[in-house]
Amino acid sequence: MDTKEILNRKARHDFLVLETYEAGIVLTGTEVKSIRLGKASLIGAFGKVDKDEVWLIGSHIDEYAQGNRNNHDPKRFRKLLLKKSEIEKLKSFSDIKGRALIPLKIYFNNRGFAKVLLAVCEGKTHMDRREDIKKRDTEREMRQAMKRRR
Repeated sequence: MDTKEILNRKARHDFLVLETYEAGIVLTGTEVKSIRLGKASLIGAFGKVDKDEVWLIGSHIDEYAQGNRNNHDPKRFRKLLLKKSEIEKLKSFSDIKGRALIPLKIYFNNRGFAKVLLAVCEGKTHMDRREDIKKRDTEREMRQAMKRRR
């Protein structure tokens, strides 16, 4: 079975990931088919806890090309499925100023169910990003030096 992962590449660049949760997602049939084709985006998406439910807001799943008049709305809010204890934790995390629920990827597990990897994140400052760049550069230089020594 050839399935695609929908990644949010900017998330780890813009945010510091504190904790991750795997959540199920409520989808229609045409949404599942579009995700399997890789026709979705998580850029600008976030999670929101509302009345003991978690919602995925801002994600975009293209309409399925062979869908009929019952095709889905590409920008609709999608409900995430989590245990009650996990929802309570997410609610307490998201109430703290400067924290957000950011989806890192949508994928299909080995049983064929669509899952969202939801992360509790803190925004990175300009200095944090500079430190990440310095760290990457030094690691790259070390790898190159090790190659030259062989």
